[in-house]
Amino acid sequence: MSISTALNAALSGLTAASRRAEVVSSNVANAATPGYGRRQVELASGLVGGLVPGVSIIGVTRKEDLLLLSQRRGAEAGLANAQVRADFLNGTEDSIGLPDEPGSLSDRLSSFETSLIEAASRPDSEARLLAVAETASRVAEKLNALHDKVQDERLNADRAIAESVDDLNSALRQVVNLNAKIIQFSSSTRDTSSLIDARQQVIDSIAGLIPVQQVPRDNGAIALFSPGGAMLVDSKAADFGFTGVPMLTVYMTQAGGGLSGLTINGQDISTGAENGPISGGRLDALFRIRDEIAPGLQTQLDAVARNLIERFEDVTVDPTLTAGDPGLFTDNGLALDLTEELGLAGRISLNALADPDQGGAVWRIRDGLGAAAIGDPGNASLLNALSAALADDVTPGSGVFSVARDAIGLAGDFLSYVSIGAFAAESQVSYSRAETDALITAELQDAVDTDQEMQELLLVEQAYTANARVMASIDEMMQQILGL
Repeated sequence: MSISTALNAALSGLTAASRRAEVVSSNVANAATPGYGRRQVELASGLVGGLVPGVSIIGVTRKEDLLLLSQRRGAEAGLANAQVRADFLNGTEDSIGLPDEPGSLSDRLSSFETSLIEAASRPDSEARLLAVAETASRVAEKLNALHDKVQDERLNADRAIAESVDDLNSALRQVVNLNAKIIQFSSSTRDTSSLIDARQQVIDSIAGLIPVQQVPRDNGAIALFSPGGAMLVDSKAADFGFTGVPMLTVYMTQAGGGLSGLTINGQDISTGAENGPISGGRLDALFRIRDEIAPGLQTQLDAVARNLIERFEDVTVDPTLTAGDPGLFTDNGLALDLTEELGLAGRISLNALADPDQGGAVWRIRDGLGAAAIGDPGNASLLNALSAALADDVTPGSGVFSVARDAIGLAGDFLSYVSIGAFAAESQVSYSRAETDALITAELQDAVDTDQEMQELLLVEQAYTANARVMASIDEMMQQILGL
């Protein structure tokens, strides 16, 4: 081997060692960077430039396990979905309150029952009659507040959908732009690893909204599809359409046209199908809260309000009433209309005849809502009848409640209905989080291992030293030759 050949071979070795050290440094620096894929320099022995022996740098490869990546993204989508549901149900459970919590629905009904019993023991006490009116009014206000809570959450979900759709469209366009840059870099043999890292981070953000499947295309580009079959990215990005609403009422639904559905490239898609185009991620959960879960809770809440109104409209409870008259609790001042049950919890109120704040008189609670004049102040028969009506076991006429309960027991059943849903959602959160953590750990095991990178650096140092010695020896030989 000639001196020039040895010199060029050593120079190629130094160049390769320098590139390997650079890549190792990048790996170590980004060991904890989300979306970063471990780099590795691919080398080959042979002719450098087809002329002299040495080491050739074929390129820098980015390591990743696409199957593991897909599984992790699916788990993260499931976690986001479960967390949205759990947050909504836990918030509703907190609003209802536990039976022993001050201000809870059960607590207010219990206070109402206590006030009736105390008033029956002293029917001549205006203060005790006033306490009945106040506690009854607080029961109605609690149901009103729960109604508002459910509808506010529907509106919040609608707004979150609009924000998520904007984020989704922006992210899909970013993937298309990164695809174009990766193709451009690949055609000029430039390293695309950093661009792929950036693209993977964007795809991870998409996966939290909609589960995605990544499919490779030519020159490093990728296509994205949802497991439900929706094309998200190929040669261009899909365009999702949604129109939010500034306000929302109990009567507004997607089926009725009052609320927006979702479109892809102008075409309507299902937002409620179990295996639909968007099922499985945060966006799916938001639609289900707005269109299914919250309306389902509203139905059960209205059933509780209906049951309470019906208990006191019975003419056997208050003989001063005639058929069709509203009882102690009303539907916005009117008698119960079974054809208008939707939203009843938001309209239930204390009868104005017995409410001093509405110009009524509390003696009507003792003497009857339909009484023409003040009766015997010592007569507690109506107060006892009202107390018995509240405590009677009655099977609700609507909702999922099929067991006869007293009013407080029905409130407990409603809380249990919500709590069971919240517990199921929390269990799914725990499962999805454990699955996600396990897959992230598996990904990290295949990602940057700093111990391995340090070992690689030692090998790079040895290679650099060996090639440097060759060049030093050549330099010494040249100095000797020149000194002859």
